[in-house]
Amino acid sequence: MNELRFSKLAANYPASGIRRMFDLAAKYDDAIKLTVGEPNFETPGYIKEAAKKALDDGKVFYAPNAGIPELREAIADKYRIYDNGYTKENVIVTTGALEGLILSFMSFLNPGDEVLVTDPCFPNYYGQLQSVGAIPVSVPTYEKYEYRVQAEDIENTITAKTKAIIINSPCNPTGAVLTESDIRSIAQIVKKNELIVFSDEPYDCIVFDGQRPFSMAQLKEMKDNVIILNSFSKSYAMTGWRIGYIVVPDGYSQKMAEVQEGIVSCVSTFSQYAAVEALKSDRCIKEMLAEYTRRRDILIDGLNKVPGITCPKTKGSFYAFANIKAFGKTSQEFAEELVERARVVVVPGSAFGKMGEGYIRLVFANSDDNLKEAVRRIDNHVRKNYPALC
Repeated sequence: MNELRFSKLAANYPASGIRRMFDLAAKYDDAIKLTVGEPNFETPGYIKEAAKKALDDGKVFYAPNAGIPELREAIADKYRIYDNGYTKENVIVTTGALEGLILSFMSFLNPGDEVLVTDPCFPNYYGQLQSVGAIPVSVPTYEKYEYRVQAEDIENTITAKTKAIIINSPCNPTGAVLTESDIRSIAQIVKKNELIVFSDEPYDCIVFDGQRPFSMAQLKEMKDNVIILNSFSKSYAMTGWRIGYIVVPDGYSQKMAEVQEGIVSCVSTFSQYAAVEALKSDRCIKEMLAEYTRRRDILIDGLNKVPGITCPKTKGSFYAFANIKAFGKTSQEFAEELVERARVVVVPGSAFGKMGEGYIRLVFANSDDNLKEAVRRIDNHVRKNYPALC
């Protein structure tokens, strides 16, 4: 057999710690899986009906690279409350926020550019930055600050090679939501150092306890620095539709649409018409948020009754980020233990960066019954195997 001839990029592409747990769980039919960040709701009926109509109307051909005008206009309408002059010319429709990220990285970064990434973070950032030759540089976040990245830590990490920063609020995996004060402090550093901000916002509608995410794009003076990345996947339960978008400063969309031609050409046309319809109502978002709120409380209140586990109430997203340092195990060891002995699948915090060690991530986008049973199994496992903590 010929030796496999992977490129250096493919050979060194970082493996997903989430996928590792997913594969391990496949051995157990009775495992409760709290790993994949996906709504457990069907796409709302009115959105599916719009897609069916688009198909019946023959909307099955290539769309413009930047997206159909109707959707670009509808997305721009969403952001007009920022009073930043956004129009459809600032919008590019993408194959989910993930493709929006790689398109943005290809469009703005050069090999050797350093990009600040909060730690813990969505791990795909590392592989995508590596794909364009950029260098990710971690900025630590801490539980004592509710995992909200501190402006001082950002400033201390900047070098002459720093080109950009990725901000993810609400955050996967920690659930952190940056305040307006946080954003304004970070914005001053961004302006001072002429940085680009990739503002990754797919959980902007999933926030709790009166929280209101504040985007740096809301600051008029920051419009030229900020690229907004968002998606229909989480807010509208449309993960399998693969549709998202980016909102860019004036003058960039035409060239970026040309780059998009070489990546995916365009997003499926009938999906775009469904997305237009999605944006006409936020009723489904409010209904899902009510469900998420109850499920968050079931999981996190339950975890906080388990000896050795502490878990703050998630501010945004549908993730719980629990501290398991009391067990004296690495997060990978403890996560594997839960799969093998308790049949509960979680993601080790180390999958999200160095600062994630000592934590596990659990997804509460699941049924009430599954969440209650997962807590019961974890509690039984701890009381049986760690009596000194009980």
